[in-house]
Amino acid sequence: MEDPAVSVLKRAVELDLASRFQESLVCYQEGIDLLLKVLKATKDEKKKNHYRDKISDYMNRAEDIKKYLEKEKEDGKYHKQIKIEENTKGFSYEKLFQEYLNETVTEVWVEDPYIRHVHQGSGKSQQMSALEEIQQSLKNFGVTLDVSYSSSIHDREIRFNNGWMIKIGRGLDYFKKPQGRFCLGYCDFDLRPCHETTVDIFHIKHTKKT
Repeated sequence: MEDPAVSVLKRAVELDLASRFQESLVCYQEGIDLLLKVLKATKDEKKKNHYRDKISDYMNRAEDIKKYLEKEKEDGKYHKQIKIEENTKGFSYEKLFQEYLNETVTEVWVEDPYIRHVHQGSGKSQQMSALEEIQQSLKNFGVTLDVSYSSSIHDREIRFNNGWMIKIGRGLDYFKKPQGRFCLGYCDFDLRPCHETTVDIFHIKHTKKT
């Protein structure tokens, strides 16, 4: 298991040097976990001491990055970007949002200036009817949906009241149409091909507009 650990940690250092700290932290954590397993399986005491030193160094660096990212969040400077390539899979809503949805989230704001596809609601009367149906369905689960219309919205964004804000170039409609109702990806969005788009994730102190 030493080679996979070395490979992941090498990638962590590369990302670290490129100032891609969020990604490097994930690699450091994964690499440290692999190296701990190597340490556990090693009998040679000299090698054990070497691994302990390396693990200590990587853990210290990971902790420094974690503190830096927390400070960035506090200062409202945090920014992570995900580029979704054409026809790639594995970018369901759960994959994108789960990391930022925790027990502190009680309100979510979704803004989209251009809703036109059938599955989004085509035409104002159909759109209102669809939203009312969603509204009633959510109510059964103790969730309140408030809908308002604006003639001045230009940006697409999703904001959580715990400080996270997510901007998707194509809005929430970045999935391609499935080939049929019985194709993989019809229900599981992780298996559905995507349109090319960019996801920008920020953390700010206050997301609710006054």
